Amino acid sequence: MLPRRYLPSIAALMALESVARLGTASAAAEELALTQGAISRALKSLEDQLGVTLLNRDRQRLRLNPAAEDYVAEVRRALEMLASASLTLRANPTGGSLNLAILPAFGMHWLAPRLASFARAHPEVTVNLSTRLRPFDFEGSGFDAAIHYGRQDWPGVDYLKLMDEDILAVAAPSLTGPLARPEDILAHPLLQMQSRPGDWGRWLAHHGLPGQRPPGMMFDQFATLTQGAVHGLGLALIPTFLIQRELAEARLIPIHGPAIPALGSYHLVWPHNRPARGPLTSFRAWAATEAHNATLTTPAAPANHAVSERSIP
Repeated sequence: MLPRRYLPSIAALMALESVARLGTASAAAEELALTQGAISRALKSLEDQLGVTLLNRDRQRLRLNPAAEDYVAEVRRALEMLASASLTLRANPTGGSLNLAILPAFGMHWLAPRLASFARAHPEVTVNLSTRLRPFDFEGSGFDAAIHYGRQDWPGVDYLKLMDEDILAVAAPSLTGPLARPEDILAHPLLQMQSRPGDWGRWLAHHGLPGQRPPGMMFDQFATLTQGAVHGLGLALIPTFLIQRELAEARLIPIHGPAIPALGSYHLVWPHNRPARGPLTSFRAWAATEAHNATLTTPAAPANHAVSERSIP
């Protein structure tokens, strides 16, 4: 434990954070429902406790010195973490919460349909989901674990592989039918993900046409990219597990060849140097079982839209 003299009161820290944001003691007092004198006393007490001058008095405004600005940034994160912890406790007073960062498409199509089974097996655990599109620093984030797509390149974490991914070239039936040659895609508008700008080049290389990087309309999420393809905006490369319904209903059709392996896989990741809490241990064991069971069943391509003798994963 740190010495108590390094642990200021919450009231003093809130006063400092409010003054830093609003610029005057009167504005902070109004926000916090205190008197201006109470704010001034809290700030003076904080400076005395820390032995550091935090504020420069400039006429009616209070300005933080550079060291104090860095301090307030850390204080703000700490206050946000305390507020989040309190909300979590209120939502689940019996304990056992798991804060999970997810990728939206994977969360909707793979995780969400399975979460009910986890809830039945572990009613003591409340799972809180938030979207994060890229790796982040777990320290101070409030997250226990995250879903990661790609290679095992997230520093400081452990991995549980959940699923490999195959991608399929598709289009709306109104836009085109099956193409005779892979290079025929270049005569059509192409759709692609911002996070995967090289996918069409990889697809062409897989079909014997290396060294190309065709341009295309960019999307930041597969949900909007899929809808763009369904409505005839262009040809798209989409993970097969995301478009089973669109293929079955013939709203999207394969345009050339079977699905090909993607570069990355989906993983559950968690901080390597943080002791595992019970909710995360339970979730990891459940996710490992679900991942194993998912590999035992591979859906086939709709019969009336098969494009080769091999089934589309």
